[in-house]
Amino acid sequence: MKITFAYTTALFSACTFFLAACSGTNTDTNSTNNSPNNTTNTTTNVTTTSDKNTIPIGIALAQTSNVALLGQEQVAGAKIAEKYFNDKGGVNGTPIKLIFQDTAGDEAGTINAFQTLINKDKVVGIVGPTLSQQAFSANPIAERAKVPVVGPSNTAKGIPEIGDYVARVSAPVSVVAPNSVKAALKQNPNIKKVAVFFAQNDAFSKSETEIFQQTVKDQGLELVTVQKFQTTDTDFQSQATNAINLKPDLVIISGLAADGGNLVRQLRELGYQGAIIGGNGLNTSNVFAVCKALCDGVLIAQAYSPEYTGEINKAFRQAYVDQYKKEPPQFSAQAFAAVQVYVESLKALDTKNKVSKIQLPELRTELNKQLLTGKYNTPLGEISFTPIGEVVQKDFYVAQIKMEKDGSQGKFTFLK
Repeated sequence: MKITFAYTTALFSACTFFLAACSGTNTDTNSTNNSPNNTTNTTTNVTTTSDKNTIPIGIALAQTSNVALLGQEQVAGAKIAEKYFNDKGGVNGTPIKLIFQDTAGDEAGTINAFQTLINKDKVVGIVGPTLSQQAFSANPIAERAKVPVVGPSNTAKGIPEIGDYVARVSAPVSVVAPNSVKAALKQNPNIKKVAVFFAQNDAFSKSETEIFQQTVKDQGLELVTVQKFQTTDTDFQSQATNAINLKPDLVIISGLAADGGNLVRQLRELGYQGAIIGGNGLNTSNVFAVCKALCDGVLIAQAYSPEYTGEINKAFRQAYVDQYKKEPPQFSAQAFAAVQVYVESLKALDTKNKVSKIQLPELRTELNKQLLTGKYNTPLGEISFTPIGEVVQKDFYVAQIKMEKDGSQGKFTFLK
């Protein structure tokens, strides 16, 4: 049994619901048009009795703010999953319907998104949020309401321990982050001195930098400085100069795409020529437009590779390339996997007892139990969960950014 944190949250609405009928997949990022009509029938089941029933799954991701560089990739992965699984028959013939709520980049926006999805949109479960910082604030709301949450990119320490209804498909930073340091040492065994930068206002970055700093010590390297910044910062001249003066061979950055990319750019502009490792927040092709040609060479550990040979990854990769004309990033693959976990869990439940006949509170509880016991062949590879909701994943990677000289295009090249 997990240790559940006590938090105050909004009370459940006394009203239950019928979902509006929908034909085709949902591409609306505003859930207002997708919201069900309230009724006073307290025994309403999860689907409608109209022409085309749907099963609602909530998607609470950052579509705006500085976090949108990550959240928009997750939205793309979720939408590809919605079409993919509905084309294959949904949940034994019943389509899923993704209902999107924008969390923006802060805790308040995430709390509002979760409350809306739970109490108004009446979803069976939630995929989200984008940041660990947001998860620590909003996941307890779902826990109190007994609504399953699958985190697509929450890798900070302590996420699954928030409660019994919290799981994640994103491997913890403690497993992933050390791989990039080892890769940097493999490329240059002469690395001795390391400078670390991290965003002090972000829970994930603070968690990640602890792992990076411990890895530096474990590898017998000298940690010459630890520089702090905010995810909203744009000027890093002071921190970068302080670090460069100590002549590090390696710089490690834990931040998000916008601030982290700007820090990479300013380090290079100030003359730093050593190796750079980016944390998971820089693990997006959206960072290319921030540091352009100066992104070249940055190493980033990854929990996904487009080259993974699984059949579902081939389908996901092809769908993503067809739509976006580039390789799918980790954040899209993880969002796809999170939706997949719900779909396959619902299908397993439906074979035992039709989900359309189960009242919503019971369905949420049974769905949570089911998803924790399953095994899933996802674009990330085969994954499962521990009893507390921690993902079990086998394969991990390290990629290096390769940019065109003019900075117009780039890609992640996976190291062997």
